[in-house]
Amino acid sequence: MANEKKRKVAVVGCGSVGTFAARAIMASSDLELVGIVRRPESLSRGVPPELRDIPVVSSIESLDGVEAACLAVPTRQVPEHAERILSLGINTVDSYDIHGELVNVKKRLDTIAREAGSVAVISAGWDPGTDSLIRVILEIMAPSGITHTNFGPGMSMGHTCAVKAIPGVKDAISMTYPKGQGLHRRVVYVELDEDADFDSVKEAVLKDPYFSNDETAVILSDDIDSLRNSGHGVLIERSGVSGGASNQRFKFEMSINNPALTGQIMVGAMRASLKQPPGAYTLPELPLIDFLCGDRDRLLKRLV
Repeated sequence: MANEKKRKVAVVGCGSVGTFAARAIMASSDLELVGIVRRPESLSRGVPPELRDIPVVSSIESLDGVEAACLAVPTRQVPEHAERILSLGINTVDSYDIHGELVNVKKRLDTIAREAGSVAVISAGWDPGTDSLIRVILEIMAPSGITHTNFGPGMSMGHTCAVKAIPGVKDAISMTYPKGQGLHRRVVYVELDEDADFDSVKEAVLKDPYFSNDETAVILSDDIDSLRNSGHGVLIERSGVSGGASNQRFKFEMSINNPALTGQIMVGAMRASLKQPPGAYTLPELPLIDFLCGDRDRLLKRLV
């Protein structure tokens, strides 16, 4: 790999996920981080010390030769960013996490990507994302059965971003607690703007699709920073039938730093995007070997 030319990539957004994605790119031997894209109003905030030598711009068009972009932006902003960047012929990778809508978004991006000759990898976080791969593997192993995905305890980034976007919310954090059998309890802590009405904010939270299907408590707080913790986790369990034999049981469990893992997976998906024909993909549709850096034969000898 030392003699191969690095592929030029960018990160859009420099919050926690964007920062970890940038670090993962800089640690990769096959990718070059040529710039970070931030909103014009965010340019003055600066970046972490290790990223200070990386150009920070307000538009991806200001960067030369970008082949792929990591979209580290709130989920509900993903489609507009992806559509515009894909139309420039630049690949995109995102961590879109609204499960019920991702197939529709993928179809929209697929049309744009094919027309522009670019590639979109959608929902390339850990759920949906690598957890989706685990669920596929478990169903291969036991085609009939039931899989339960239990999140937490920990902070959900997508849910937190959804609450922070509600008018009147100064800051927020959304915690997820597993009840078992794929059921969850959400506890949302909100810090309000000076004139905001708590009951109105609470009603907006409970009606949001992120929360409407789960038991949710909304709690007023005057210090969100004291509650912040990026830890999260998941337990995936399947009980099923293999070749007519019942009582096949499988379990996958992890405890993670949420934004760090999300950023790392997105970088792997960005690498995979550079090896695909134009179109939009989810992680289960991509060859796993394409996510890894290195000679394919050597990887196969080590992993298979």
